[in-house]
Amino acid sequence: MNYYDTVIIGGGHNGLVCATYLAKKGQKVLIVEAADELGGLAATREFAPGFKASVAQTLSHFSEKVVKDLNLSTYGFDFTSAPMANIALNDNGEHVIIEGWGASSKLTGVSEKDADTYGEYHQLLKRFADLLKPFWLKTMPRIGHSTLKESLTYAHLGIKMRMLGRHDMGEFMRVATLPARDLMDENFDNPHLKALLSWDGLIGSKMAPRSPNATVLSLLYRMSGKNEGAHTLPRGGIKSLISALKSAAIDAGVEIKTATKVKRIVIEGNENGLKTEGVELQSGEVISSAKVVSAVDPKTTFLNLVGAQNLEIDFTHRIKRSRCEGFVAKLHLALSDLPNFTGLDKLDGRMVIAPELDAIEFAFDDAKYGEASTNPVLEMVIPSLADESLAPAGQHVLSANVMYVPYKHKNGWTAADKTELYERVINTIERYAPDIREKIITGEILTPFDLEEKFHVTGGHWHHGELSISQMLMMRPTYEAAQYSTPIPGLYLCGAGSHPGGGLMGGPGHNAANEILKAKQ
Repeated sequence: MNYYDTVIIGGGHNGLVCATYLAKKGQKVLIVEAADELGGLAATREFAPGFKASVAQTLSHFSEKVVKDLNLSTYGFDFTSAPMANIALNDNGEHVIIEGWGASSKLTGVSEKDADTYGEYHQLLKRFADLLKPFWLKTMPRIGHSTLKESLTYAHLGIKMRMLGRHDMGEFMRVATLPARDLMDENFDNPHLKALLSWDGLIGSKMAPRSPNATVLSLLYRMSGKNEGAHTLPRGGIKSLISALKSAAIDAGVEIKTATKVKRIVIEGNENGLKTEGVELQSGEVISSAKVVSAVDPKTTFLNLVGAQNLEIDFTHRIKRSRCEGFVAKLHLALSDLPNFTGLDKLDGRMVIAPELDAIEFAFDDAKYGEASTNPVLEMVIPSLADESLAPAGQHVLSANVMYVPYKHKNGWTAADKTELYERVINTIERYAPDIREKIITGEILTPFDLEEKFHVTGGHWHHGELSISQMLMMRPTYEAAQYSTPIPGLYLCGAGSHPGGGLMGGPGHNAANEILKAKQ
């Protein structure tokens, strides 16, 4: 029987990060991945003959520390790629464009007043993002605990807040939980600019511009990267990151099994309580280990792999009530050539179709009632410009995130509903790129339900659970499991459902590895 120090369930980027940190400290580690390829939602897959894409289409806040610690640049990952232009498409061709990032940003298509205000706005948000940045790579203290180390974490945050100064500290407390609409209306006049700047606080979540929850906090989370929230497509595309993580893991000694599904986490009990003993595969094979780390979502972990019989009833209820229904669909188009977007010379930016905040709000309203919007809002990139291997020579791939699309359609997502959604999205793009249809060879639309089926993510939710105040920090995914350890000794979490959250960031994998290594000492 094979025996490992740690078995990690799921070979997404967080599973790979966690595994490599552990292996570099001498642990014998095995990753078990259900899919044929590593990467999870960042895996590159063929969606049409000769055409490939990944659901995760850009990088905005991948951890610099993880890149450095795991020496990812030596495995071909280029972390120096210039930020993509952010483009709010206007159907008259007069687009709003943000080029560069931070103090060096250049805005076109807006008034001088909005351009001047943007610099001040960005500097203020950067101060707030810098305040929070160290805590994304820390374990949040448990609720009700007050050890010296945990107290120091809060003290560190308090000191950093005091260093903001009285005015900015007050502004942080006010702004952090503002609806995105309020923040935009306070600062800008141009409707396209408002929609564009609110996008990263909303994408991937079940929140709209008027939602009074954590949209600004989500925006600050995404601003934790080295480009202050600006998106990049590294040379070689998203595939280059997953390839580098895989190579780093293998070089550290991690063993990897793909196309291998876990049936259950083996848990044994005696008079001293329960203890994790390993995993049982669908084949019936049992792999023993001292620890099991789940990189899959919390509901799958606790309700399917652990089982309610091994959990306290209150804990089980909290996991069942956690919100994790996805609200974003994925569009991939195989193109015979680059489409022509009216008034746009270069297509290597991130193109957002959201004419105003109300357009986003109305799309959200449709989805709340189980319908896809009649006027979708979306963001698009053409990843084949950064990675030519995604399409045959001279041809291209368009990848788009479409908001808001419900996980549960009122009709149960029939083939007709999906076809109608696809046509609506193409019609929307056509208003900005009139020749798009003649360039389409084929395409696919993946609803959140499809993402759940294809990528084994409950609800098809990017973040394995909502990034909301009640499901963030020391509440992610719930108390008693927010510090990566769980109520069952030997079982840990390292996926996007853990602090700090989802997106291609690597924080949960990094933080979980630290906790596991500390527990060994």
